[in-house]
Amino acid sequence: MSISPWVWAGLIVTPVMISAGQVLFKMTGMRLAGRPGSSFFGVLLDPYLLTALVIYGAGTLIWISVLRHLTLSQAYPVMAMTFVLVPLASVAFFGEALGLRYWIGAALIITGMIVISS
Repeated sequence: MSISPWVWAGLIVTPVMISAGQVLFKMTGMRLAGRPGSSFFGVLLDPYLLTALVIYGAGTLIWISVLRHLTLSQAYPVMAMTFVLVPLASVAFFGEALGLRYWIGAALIITGMIVISS
């Protein structure tokens, strides 16, 4: 079965968008930590949270489009890339450190994706 370039793009872009949303959720949490007693509606109107929700929503729509062309068992293993991308983003945006266990785990995830997909 031949997969169109648009489906490939959606398959790759969705985990990237989900990872970006996770970074924005963390940024929201950090901003709110500096504003104790923020109201529920104040949290809902936080621009970082709103941006994260838009990205998640768009990623979900793209994912649905991907699933029109692939089975869930074909497509879903690619979502494991979020377990690789989010920690890498945490290094870039929050200065977090990644140890040897992360790199071993990331290699296992990527290897597993390759095995499942082949």
